[in-house]
Amino acid sequence: MSSKGPGLFSDIGKKARDILTKDYNSDQRFTISSSTNSGLDLNSSLVKSRGLSSGDVAAQFKHKNKTVHFKVNTESSVLTTFTVTDVVPSLKTVASIRLPDYNSGKIEVQYLHDHAGFTTSVDLNRTPIIDFSATIGTAGVAFGAETSYSTSVGNFTKYNAGLCLKLPRSNASVILADKGDSMKVSYLRDLERLNGGAFVGEISRRLSTNENTLTVGCSYVVDPQTIVKAKLNNHGNLGALLQHELTHRSFLTISGAFETKELENSPKFGFSLLLKP
Repeated sequence: MSSKGPGLFSDIGKKARDILTKDYNSDQRFTISSSTNSGLDLNSSLVKSRGLSSGDVAAQFKHKNKTVHFKVNTESSVLTTFTVTDVVPSLKTVASIRLPDYNSGKIEVQYLHDHAGFTTSVDLNRTPIIDFSATIGTAGVAFGAETSYSTSVGNFTKYNAGLCLKLPRSNASVILADKGDSMKVSYLRDLERLNGGAFVGEISRRLSTNENTLTVGCSYVVDPQTIVKAKLNNHGNLGALLQHELTHRSFLTISGAFETKELENSPKFGFSLLLKP
């Protein structure tokens, strides 16, 4: 699928969000993944969160432009996803269902063009929720909006809008969400002094309560195998993360969170280990 255009609505501000949120967790996760030359990928995960353990086993098979993905977890839930790309140029179709809930079926269509991106998804049940998003512009400047319509209540339950500006070494975005009640402005700057890392500043404002949150964060490339990230907001929440590539495509991630204004609270730590033999 084309990547020269404005992308999808979910891409607005994504790079800044990844630095501030991606891979931060307080759980313990262990994952083993393997691949075969025939296009079959196997993945097994164990997770311990808040004293509870869970796990899942997943298999994915790719053939030409088609992908079938199965995931079974310890709660006896089976997720099946079927993806087809480029039947029509720049079009991607995703169908999914989670058994034994037969009402969980969903079909999604994504279309990317040099000057526009569209997505629409529909629940496959008697009272479906219809989601739609559209983005127009170029790879440098884009405006987008998304909405969700519930047929059960006959009303729009979500509508958001966003704007982004991308330059060679920086980008900025503005997202208006929660039916116009919240606004988020973020700015990212790539810095050579961070060896390919970046600095991010983000301001979130809840209009109904006049609550503001300022978050700053950065990523630093220690070496080709090691990345360090950190973030801090005006409420005193501090987070840090270290990710190291043990071998080719095998990663160890350690993260921690600490509330600097509540010294009596113990810090929270989590780690994930992804092995790909």
